[in-house]
Amino acid sequence: MRKFVPILFASLALSACASANQPWVELAGQRYAVEIADDDAERARGLMFRDAMPDDHGMLFIHDMQAPQAYWMKNTKIPLDILYFDDQRKLVSQQRGVPPCSLGDGCPNYPSNVPARYVLELNAGHAEKLKLQDGAVLTFGPGIPPAK
Repeated sequence: MRKFVPILFASLALSACASANQPWVELAGQRYAVEIADDDAERARGLMFRDAMPDDHGMLFIHDMQAPQAYWMKNTKIPLDILYFDDQRKLVSQQRGVPPCSLGDGCPNYPSNVPARYVLELNAGHAEKLKLQDGAVLTFGPGIPPAK
């Protein structure tokens, strides 16, 4: 049994290091581990084909410039809150409780209606739970690349 203790400890330490390096954002006092989508291919793929996302996770989309954005739920299986932020990382638009869509190219768009640079997708219901209002500030943790 003694041989396994150092191996177990090393495994736990590596696991802790990996999660410590996970990029994160904070919004309304809640921290979310995020996957980053900062190029066209990653932004197009987004959260497609996933059956679930942990409650404390999200996906952060980083656009090259602030402009009106529109997202859709093509091949997305989980309902989401789509939150749009400007260059100063202030919340400028919200699409809450957006349902999954299996209609392919027939899925509707969910626009920002105003210019945005960053888009945060969270599991549906988080915006309501956090009582988000436009103007809320998104804080970036280490490991999030600067906008190009």
